[in-house]
Amino acid sequence: MAHNRPLTCLASASRLVPQPPDLVHWVRREGGFVHPKLRIANQGPDGLGLSALSEIPGGSELIILPGHIPLRFQRSVDPHDFDSALIQLSKRIPEELWAMRLGLRLLQERAASGSFWWPYISNLPETFSAPIFFSGADIKNIQYIPLVHQVNKRCSFLLEFEKEAKTFLETLNPKNHPFGGQDLNASSLGWAMTAVSSRAFCLHGEVLTDGKKTDIHMLLPLIDMCNHSFYPNAKIVQEQEKGCSKMLIKVVAEKQIDKNSPVMLNYGCLSNDHFLLDYGFVVPSNPFDHVELTYDGILLDAAGMAAGLSSSSFSSPAQWQHDILYKLNLIGDGANIKVILGGPELVDGRLLAALRVLLANDKGIVQNHNLHTLMILSEEAPLGISIEIAALRVILALCVIALEHFPTKVMQDEPILKGSISTSMAMAVQFRMQKKLLIIEVMRKLSQRIKMLSKEKSSI
Repeated sequence: MAHNRPLTCLASASRLVPQPPDLVHWVRREGGFVHPKLRIANQGPDGLGLSALSEIPGGSELIILPGHIPLRFQRSVDPHDFDSALIQLSKRIPEELWAMRLGLRLLQERAASGSFWWPYISNLPETFSAPIFFSGADIKNIQYIPLVHQVNKRCSFLLEFEKEAKTFLETLNPKNHPFGGQDLNASSLGWAMTAVSSRAFCLHGEVLTDGKKTDIHMLLPLIDMCNHSFYPNAKIVQEQEKGCSKMLIKVVAEKQIDKNSPVMLNYGCLSNDHFLLDYGFVVPSNPFDHVELTYDGILLDAAGMAAGLSSSSFSSPAQWQHDILYKLNLIGDGANIKVILGGPELVDGRLLAALRVLLANDKGIVQNHNLHTLMILSEEAPLGISIEIAALRVILALCVIALEHFPTKVMQDEPILKGSISTSMAMAVQFRMQKKLLIIEVMRKLSQRIKMLSKEKSSI
């Protein structure tokens, strides 16, 4: 045990160790390249990140990592391999929690004295602001049931996996123990899973015999210190070294990076649910954020009544309407009843098509259009202006119902953020406030659309 680094955390340091090795020096020493004008700097709320000491022209190579520097999880085909215990343990992890698999590999290297990746691992944050580390009260403060469900699901997994891992590790010969004899606990497992989910990139792995490339998640030292932006100034490029099959992973400036400006990558067109759950931050006015609703006839009845409409079709559709709802995968065995508001499309196409169909009395008019047309919110009203206005009014009512499910209003959240509160409380309030602002923005845009259609109808 004296030759292994502990998996427990010390609350006094922001990094795993107070004075970690120089990460830039380590990357260069191991054959990587780091642009001489790059530095690691504190970027305020975004934490440590990479920024430019002086102007860097667009097209410049900023970082190059040779293939042996990224940390990845690879399944061994050799049952006698030293890491086979780690692989057996990883098989107990659901596919959706892939980050825990690579997290086990990270913990293995963190525990081992003399690990090749220690200069990288020691620079990782000691704590994260992901919701799995929130108190029960702050998880509740998120106020958004779909995300609260995901947080509780991950917390339950960590507690159960801790028990499974302990039981499994106790059966091993000490020399085959993947963590040098150290016990795992939910805290260390949560740290590892979040370190991976917030920092790993999905890149191409090995090339298969048929020429296809496999995708694999990797931890990219130094590259993972680039923060996120939907308007990035850099991108990741994979290339092969000249004359061999070895892979190079590069960060290239997409445009000029000004002095003291951070290097930014686009982590993906993700919702705030994803950003908070996996990365521990919230993007204000996120164009890809959305709210989830459940497609339900009784809910539509309530929304229809609130909108001043009365239609028995919502909860009791005619057979021809039922057939279309089945094609939209909103009813029947294996149906996907999650629909969303927000994002680039503003309204889930399946919900929009369903409402248009349910509000139509003429089967012939509906059958003159394909499903794709019925699912698009555009300048056209495919089934006529009256039906279009009625459908949008029902969606407006659904927005009102969704807002009412939040225990607090935006005007109550704003002063909370101005007070002295914990980081986790601030993240929870920011998240729920963005959801409410999103719903209000959807309502504004739909109201504009209804107003325009009403003018068009009155001029006919």
